[in-house]
Amino acid sequence: MKIHPLKHTFLAMAACLILLTGAMHALAAEDWMYHDIVEADFVIAHVTVPMADNVMIIDARPYKPMYVKGHIPGAVSIPDTEFDKNTDLLPKDKNALLIFYCGGVECKLSHKSAKKAEKLGYKNVKVFAKGFPEYMNQPGAYAAVSAAYVAAKIAENKTLVVDSRPQKPKYDQGHIPTAISIPFTHFDELSGKLPRSLETPIIFYCGGLECRLSHKSAARALVMGYKDVSVFALGYPEWKKQFGAAADTVAVKAGEIEGSIDLDRFKTILAENPESIMLIDTRDPDEFAKGHFTTAVNIPVEKLEPKIADLPADKPVVFVCSTGARSGEAYYMVKDVRESLTDVYYVEAQISFKKDGTYTIKAPK
Repeated sequence: MKIHPLKHTFLAMAACLILLTGAMHALAAEDWMYHDIVEADFVIAHVTVPMADNVMIIDARPYKPMYVKGHIPGAVSIPDTEFDKNTDLLPKDKNALLIFYCGGVECKLSHKSAKKAEKLGYKNVKVFAKGFPEYMNQPGAYAAVSAAYVAAKIAENKTLVVDSRPQKPKYDQGHIPTAISIPFTHFDELSGKLPRSLETPIIFYCGGLECRLSHKSAARALVMGYKDVSVFALGYPEWKKQFGAAADTVAVKAGEIEGSIDLDRFKTILAENPESIMLIDTRDPDEFAKGHFTTAVNIPVEKLEPKIADLPADKPVVFVCSTGARSGEAYYMVKDVRESLTDVYYVEAQISFKKDGTYTIKAPK
């Protein structure tokens, strides 16, 4: 079958048009895309605690709200819009590996920053084009978060904050308010303190960027099936820098009698940070109505047992009454019914309450 010469011409022109269109698209992509793209496995291989001196992972997204609420562990925030003002944050060694990322394949920020870094003379620049969403899709991946994010989650009272450092002396000397102590070295034996719901958000922290304990704890929690796990990688030193060390004086401390809370420490907690504990008044409702601690909830001891399963694991539970008898009974009831709930105490003291919210606490004779 013969093809008309005009048809030959038309087909040739169509082929040329397709090739030209493809070339134009490729050229357009090259206009903004950086030339050296890496995948998630390359990035993960360079995420270490602490980060190597010759490697920097750089988040080119805006600091708020993107970096603050979640970023690749170890990544430094240098938003592309502020790149020129923050070049002092880049390594002095121009041969250092720089890995830029942002919000995914359609995000241009990391590509723009990479080109700027190359113009500054950096010779080993990469772009993780699929960015943070792809990183979080990797098995075992978790985000690092900021101090401001941790503070916001504490205010919402929906997130468990876990201190992965040794309880003695680190946690007892000071910790983030509401944080519970699960040292990584005792993680398996204390994992019962974690929430029953695998959907509960958990933030682990330890002693700063060179501390691996929180990262190890996060990895262990993910293996257990928890879905929303993150690490406050800057840890307690950064918290103290931004918010002070108020928790240094309000850590729960056990008393001399089994199960009791140290009385002086209990008074300090009431005065400085009463919300840091779950305070349960085990007296009858009519007694409670005549006067009680302002942050206490009333659960008479005879009605406690069916509610033990619902007691929080994200903060210490302290039982109180007027003599230490019913609160002590509540303590031992919890130990019998829910042994995994280890952060439980009772107040062994004579306590008198007044309607106006004032009270007196006397040590037992």
